[in-house]
Amino acid sequence: MEERIIDLLKQNSSLNIIDINDILGLKDPVEFSNLQETLDNMCEDGILYHSNKDKYLLFENSHLLKGKLQLKSSGYGFVLDTGLEKDIYINEKDINGALDGDIVAVEITNKRDFEGKIVKILKRNDKVLVGEVVVIDNKFYVSIDKKGNNIYIPNDKLNGAVEGHKVVVKRDEKKRTMGEIVTIIGHKNDVGVDILSYVYKYEFKPNFPDDVMFEIDAIPDSVLESELEGRVDLRDKKVFTIDGADTKDIDDAIYCYKNEDNTYTLGVCIADVSHYVKMGSKIDVEAYERGTSVYLVDRVLPMLPHKLSNGICSLNPEVDRLALSCIMKIDNKGNVIDYDICESVIRSRKKMTYDAVNSILENNVVPPGYEEFVDDLKLMNELSNILRKKMVARGYIDFDTKEAKILVDENCHPYEIKLREQRTGEELIENFMIVANETVASSIFYRSDDVPGIYRVHDKPNEAKLQSFTEFLSSHGYSVVGKKRGNITVKDLRNIIDQIDDERVKPILNELLVRSMAKAVYSNENIGHFGLGSRCYSHFTSPIRRYPDLVLHRLVKLYNGSYDYDLIDYFKKELPIICEHTSERERAADSCERDVDKMKMAEYMEDHIGEVFKGVISGVQEFGIFVELPNTVEGLIRVEDLPGYYTYNEKAMTLFDKKSKRRFGFGDDITVKVVKASRETSTVDFELVEDNK
Repeated sequence: MEERIIDLLKQNSSLNIIDINDILGLKDPVEFSNLQETLDNMCEDGILYHSNKDKYLLFENSHLLKGKLQLKSSGYGFVLDTGLEKDIYINEKDINGALDGDIVAVEITNKRDFEGKIVKILKRNDKVLVGEVVVIDNKFYVSIDKKGNNIYIPNDKLNGAVEGHKVVVKRDEKKRTMGEIVTIIGHKNDVGVDILSYVYKYEFKPNFPDDVMFEIDAIPDSVLESELEGRVDLRDKKVFTIDGADTKDIDDAIYCYKNEDNTYTLGVCIADVSHYVKMGSKIDVEAYERGTSVYLVDRVLPMLPHKLSNGICSLNPEVDRLALSCIMKIDNKGNVIDYDICESVIRSRKKMTYDAVNSILENNVVPPGYEEFVDDLKLMNELSNILRKKMVARGYIDFDTKEAKILVDENCHPYEIKLREQRTGEELIENFMIVANETVASSIFYRSDDVPGIYRVHDKPNEAKLQSFTEFLSSHGYSVVGKKRGNITVKDLRNIIDQIDDERVKPILNELLVRSMAKAVYSNENIGHFGLGSRCYSHFTSPIRRYPDLVLHRLVKLYNGSYDYDLIDYFKKELPIICEHTSERERAADSCERDVDKMKMAEYMEDHIGEVFKGVISGVQEFGIFVELPNTVEGLIRVEDLPGYYTYNEKAMTLFDKKSKRRFGFGDDITVKVVKASRETSTVDFELVEDNK
């Protein structure tokens, strides 16, 4: 019926329900009731718009836009994902009862400044919410974290919660301002509860269900002799792993040697998680629901229980481990001229750290225990440089953005913020993983058979957003070279990046560029990976912590083995669903990690109120100046706290005081004092130190 209604409204701009009923030729009350339900569902899904005049029209033909509301702690919000180049600002008075996460219809009220008002709530956010129990006038409420709206909790719905508890609350389906507490996370002052609040907010689980742990007990702690049958034995190869010093879930191991014809053999051996996690098992269902591991400042929320992630699946040293190995023959131009993907058994000779490997490759200083691996590492670095040169030539973009590592004490209080480094060893592993991912993805995509695959895809940038970015660069003196709008290539984008030679602001500019680009996602349709300049790419190398990698392993085994056509038909049907779900879970994990980092940065700055820092202006808005410190902490100087009267230039991203001629712009050095910081709101406020010019 939906398709008939859409066709009808394409021919008629708007119709009421009686008109639609008559044109469709519906005769009885049951059919009319079904029509009403269908129209309601189509309005809820944003396909149709139901006007105040009781007429239905295609939403795309209305004057409204559809998007997701994101509320801020101050009461205002933004509507995201409308298709416009910028999010739409919504003043608190124009929220009209919408809540955070609701899908809404928004009317533009100021085109120039992208301001609007919410005219209709299309779909309520039915997800559980996290907040703090508060008492107002002897009644219990949950104050939703950072959203400013309270939910009333009747006494019989408290379920043991008291004032000060952080809780998960579910809203009443009919009375949205009333709810029930479904989980008590802990008291707000208890160690780690602040982080757990984000874990629950993004619907991750701190623990595994009992039925999953029961299944885990049946999995052996070591590789059995019977499991080696039919596998390629690579235990004679000089295999080792390179990871961070604190890594416990080791997905990948490598080996490399040079052939007589001057080509290289590179073996990338990946934990054979699919051998232990069977399709449809309790462990598999739980891994699918989680979608990914989440890495927070004080803990890891693993996709798989520790017996797998840190135990039998982890490629630990000096023990046999089952692997799925991609063994590639690579020429001196970085081309993979032959490959084999096989089920194997390996034995890692050493668990190396990035620091030790970098000491060898960058300073020629060999740490104890690494002596026998020096030549192997240097050969690997030789091949890594060849692969990177080829990647750069095809347009690979190395986004030079800063990433913080927050160190916390036993009470989860941050005491230091360091920058993560991408050095020679890290780049080597990245290059090897990329070539393995491409090889495995291509082995499926370029088969003569029409078989389903799962790919990591990255679409071209949003042209409007990219245009705004290039105009911004031009206003700051950069000569933007590249094809005309609409025909941007990855090489054009690289030309833009290569012009940014100011090392202070390059990471910030790169971050702005990243925001103008599409997000990488999982898909059953290969459209290539724009940022890597790759025609065919997937994720193969981390099945311990990414569910799509586990699925890809199953596909590789399917096509290399029994070729079960029933299973192939199953994947054709299910892969689009798997891709959508795992992409959503990845976004949730990224948001969770980012929110926790932001909170802990604010908590760190609580210990530095009154101190003076030098920073760089990382953004300018009409309401103030964002300043980034060298440790990546970002804070705000509010415009009302600046001396003078400032006007805002959006394109140039500047504030200018006509009387004093003082100008604040993106990339300027600035000295600030910390005047306020709050882990509750994850905000840091600065004030200008007057020695700035």
